Amino acid sequence: MGGCFSVSLSCDQVVNQVSQWLCLKGSYVHNLAENLASLEKAMGMLKAKRDDVQGRVNREEFTGHRQKLAQVKVWLTSVLTIESQYNELLNTSELELGRLCLCGFCSKNMKLSCSYGKKVIVMLREVESLISQGEFDVVTDAAPVAEGEELPIQSTVVGQETMLEMVWNRLMEDRVGLVGLHGMGGVGKTTLLMQINNRFSERGGGFDVVIWVVVSQNATVHKIQGIIGEKLGLGGKEWEEKSEMKRGQDIHNVLRKKKFVLLLDDIWEKVNLSTIGVPYPSKVNGSKVVFTTRSRDVCGRMGVDDPIEVRCLDTDKAWDLFKKKVGEITLGRHPDIPELARKVAGKCRGLPLALNVIGETMASKRSVQEWRRAVDVLTSSATEFSGMEDEILPILKYSYDSLDGEVTKSCFLYCSLFPEDDLIDKEILIEYWIGEGFIDEKEVREMALNQGYDILGTLVRACLLLEDDEDEREVKMHDVVRDMAMWIASDLGKHKERCIVQARAGIREIPKVKNWKDVRRISLMGNNIRTISESPDCPELTTVLLQRNHNLEEISDGFFQSMPKLLVLDLSYNVLRGLRVDMCNLVSLRYLNLSWTKISELHFGLYQLKMLTHLNLEETRYLERLEGISELSSLRTLKLRDSKVRLDTSLMKELQLLQHIEYITVNISSSTLVGETLFDDPRMGRCIKKVWIREKEPVKVLVLPDLDGLCYISIRSCKMLEEIKIEKTPWNKSLTSPCFSNLTRADILFCKGLKDLTWLLFAPNLTVLQVNKAIQLEEIISKEKAESVLENNIIPFQKLEFLYLTDLPELKSIYWNALPFQRLRELDIDGCPKLRKLPLNSKSVVNVEEFVIYCCHDKEWLERVEWEDEATRLRFLPSCNTPGFQ
Repeated sequence: MGGCFSVSLSCDQVVNQVSQWLCLKGSYVHNLAENLASLEKAMGMLKAKRDDVQGRVNREEFTGHRQKLAQVKVWLTSVLTIESQYNELLNTSELELGRLCLCGFCSKNMKLSCSYGKKVIVMLREVESLISQGEFDVVTDAAPVAEGEELPIQSTVVGQETMLEMVWNRLMEDRVGLVGLHGMGGVGKTTLLMQINNRFSERGGGFDVVIWVVVSQNATVHKIQGIIGEKLGLGGKEWEEKSEMKRGQDIHNVLRKKKFVLLLDDIWEKVNLSTIGVPYPSKVNGSKVVFTTRSRDVCGRMGVDDPIEVRCLDTDKAWDLFKKKVGEITLGRHPDIPELARKVAGKCRGLPLALNVIGETMASKRSVQEWRRAVDVLTSSATEFSGMEDEILPILKYSYDSLDGEVTKSCFLYCSLFPEDDLIDKEILIEYWIGEGFIDEKEVREMALNQGYDILGTLVRACLLLEDDEDEREVKMHDVVRDMAMWIASDLGKHKERCIVQARAGIREIPKVKNWKDVRRISLMGNNIRTISESPDCPELTTVLLQRNHNLEEISDGFFQSMPKLLVLDLSYNVLRGLRVDMCNLVSLRYLNLSWTKISELHFGLYQLKMLTHLNLEETRYLERLEGISELSSLRTLKLRDSKVRLDTSLMKELQLLQHIEYITVNISSSTLVGETLFDDPRMGRCIKKVWIREKEPVKVLVLPDLDGLCYISIRSCKMLEEIKIEKTPWNKSLTSPCFSNLTRADILFCKGLKDLTWLLFAPNLTVLQVNKAIQLEEIISKEKAESVLENNIIPFQKLEFLYLTDLPELKSIYWNALPFQRLRELDIDGCPKLRKLPLNSKSVVNVEEFVIYCCHDKEWLERVEWEDEATRLRFLPSCNTPGFQ
């Protein structure tokens, strides 16, 4: 069975539908050229509208932290898509138009032409629709910005709680906009900055945006701008291609409307905020910038004159950190391990980087023998300890690499010759540098010293050396930094015998060396070596430091035979009673220190050292003669303090033959200054820098020569001395003006007959004056003598910083009027019962807050002081430091 159905259409309907289809198809073909022209025109209008909208978006995004609306983003994407399709369609338009025939009413390939014409019509409608959709009242809205992204920090952050609070409190002060943190590598600056970042993340603080940038070495403006720009939503190919100036303008336009925090970690040179585009933080905009650096110099160049130094941890906090790294299980494995662990931690000297790395290494060491081995290795050769060469020393080496110039680098490496945790005298160190030739002394010694102090300042500000808190004349080197310096000096451990350093190591003999020919420097100071019998062949050796081997008595003749390049030799603080070593083979020697030895004569060979520029014979109390010293034709510095050698006419004649001499310290007998004319040569007056005057024969009147170069004088134990006068010299006959213009310190000790020290009026630049046990001294400056000696009224002690007056039972006056004492920092008075009035008034002492008067348990004396007036008493009473006095 089947079914059927029928369709019934009238003839008119069929004809009508066929006609419409033919007309539509026909319009695709015969209107193609016109439709293409319409499409091209519409497409031009759409592109123009797209450019307008995109321009608005760009301007709003770059002038405030905004982002484009989602509907705008969709519309722009649609325009991009249709533009691509239009370009493809346009590529075949000439071909399609070429197919038309019969005046455009027909086509050689009707099917293809109809299809192409239809695409044109459809695209035209889509373009027209997009044009109508592209009317936007608003194209962007505010983009959400996180106040700060929390950074991951290791769990064992120990010992920075106090520092964190100090930095945070400084940062939160309204007047503070820029904070610098400086400190040596590995001390925890980055960790501290991370904690600050995370505190902003936790607390907010009303800041719109917190930006973290790791700068590091060789950072460029473009790199820093890129990191900041990404945080501010300014990224994208178009922005990346902009010039630094344009990018900076864009960043500035965003940040000037924000209250921001910028954290710059590990900067090595000045980061110019204005070039980056960062508005300078101020009280007005409330923004903050914090940076970390290893260099104190960078802090200054960034405009921070009071940076916060991040220091190593103290002993207790260092131990806490080390314990957490090692773990309680390991520490509890043996009763001896905790004590050994403290020794290991102590070797790190509070440096968090070392505590972390070494603590992690020791966490798996469960036997007491392993811990003892660790102590041994860290004591004798720390660079061999696991993790030192891989994780610790390379990080510290960045500071060395950043030093400017090979001279500064060489000076730094030289510091590693000193013992661990040693205090290094600055001037002695500089003299070594000069001897080695790092600093040229051809011009003037003072200029060379100034260059040395400048290098020391650079190393201190780079946190490679540390200034001593108690004595500004000394520096020290952190033990781990010293390990790094020794590692670099050995060519990163490849030539470990290049520098033989066993300073203060307790050794009793010269260490065994495989290849003496490779040795450049030897430092065996501070040991227990008694004799040296070796005869090493050291063709490259330049420095030998053997001082403070207190029992060292004998050095073999052969020891110095094969050291043709030796420049620096220090044998001070040794016995060397019968030193008769022939040094004539040391043809390059420039620095020789024999101070504090028991030598009684200088061997003939020493006078053959034609390159010698520095000879130190201080405290050689068995040495009485220096005949032949004039043979040292290159000599510039000669130190004779407290040797048995005294300056007399014979020695002066020899010194005058030294054409290059410029620095002399010398002893003079008080009797020598009576009758003899020693100082008729003004050049010698400039060269003699320090003088110690002792009484050999009783003298009542001491006549001081006008020594313009004199910077220190000590007059001691001249028991019969009653008066000190100034001698008129051929170059200063009038004595109407100060003649000791370079004198900065004077010590007057155990001169029982002196009545006054009026001659000090001739020393206007005195900074330290110490007077002790002058039991008949009545005045420091006598008014009567001052008026008779000087035509002009000179105000004394204008640069005085320290005044020590001790055991002066007859002293009644320092000066008859109040003095300004513009620089006075400390006044010590002890055993001066008749001194009732101090030369002070309500305007004396500029920095009175830092001024101290020490009265040494003499509460009654202080109560009897006659102050100028009540204002003076109120000004200085808080400065008085006397136990029990309120």
